[in-house]
Order: sequence, then structure tokens, then C-alpha cells
Amino acid sequence: MKRTRSLLILSLTIACFLLAGTAAKADSLSIVLSAPYQVVDMGDTTVVAFDGTITNISGVTEYLNGDNTYVDSPLVFDDSPFLNGAPLTLGAGGSYSGLLFNIDIPQGTPEALYTGSFQILGGPDNSSELNPMESPVDFDVQITPEPTSFLLLASGLAGLLARIRLRKA
Repeated sequence: MKRTRSLLILSLTIACFLLAGTAAKADSLSIVLSAPYQVVDMGDTTVVAFDGTITNISGVTEYLNGDNTYVDSPLVFDDSPFLNGAPLTLGAGGSYSGLLFNIDIPQGTPEALYTGSFQILGGPDNSSELNPMESPVDFDVQITPEPTSFLLLASGLAGLLARIRLRKA
């Protein structure tokens, strides 16, 4: 009797947790980033531009009301291309292709692999501002030294070796 009561309480507790959880929502948009990405040197900043295609895979018109972004520091996420260029709505089965966002890389950024994500917020009406419409799209930005940096390092080492040889002679 005591064992049956414990199993009943455990079962009811598990059922409550399952019912209290939020219902899974299917993605209503699909985002595909196209490669290669455009890289533009702006002097003190390098800009990596990400083009992509947004497709409405739901059966209704969807409002694209905003976005949720992330990128590792010191990189800077610029979502103005999406906010200023993407349509406000996508009809059922409709798509948009174009520049989605830029990543600004400040000069002197350490060599590393930086990660980020992009997600569109919206829904079936204009007031659905904070609802994620698809799973976040993850991307990577690999920072490597410029070839001129390698050339500068090599010429410095060659000069150092030449000076050492002259001293020994």
C-alpha cells in the first residue's frame, strides 16, 4: 500500500512537471546563410557581411518584428541590414534573400575562432515582438593574421639574424 502510494505521488509529480512545461513550437521560418561571406577592410575595422535567405515555412503570413543577436567580444554585431532591408512580413511560402547582418572586427582583434547567433523575432501579427520564429542560426568567424603581418614578422627576424651575424664577424 505504501509503495503504491509512493508510485502514485511520483507519477503525479512527473505529470505536473510535463504539463507545466512550455509547449514546443515548430519553426515558422527557415534561415540559410550563404557562403562565401563578403569581407571589406574599412581601415581600423574589418566588416564581414553575411548574406542569407529567409523562407516562411508556415501556412500563414508572418511578421518579422525584430531580431535576437549574439557574437563573442570584441567583435560587434550590426543588425541594421536586416532591420532596414528585410520585409516587414513574409507571406506563406514567401522568401527574402539579401544582406542580413554584418560583423565588425576591430583592428588588433586576437587570433581566434569567434561564434555568434542570429534569430528573428515576430509571429502571426504585428504585436508578436518577442516570440522567436526559428531556432537561432549559429555562425563562426575565424580571425587569422594578415599576410602583411607575417611579412613584417619575417623581415624583423631576418634583420635580427643579420645583425647577430655581423656582430660575430
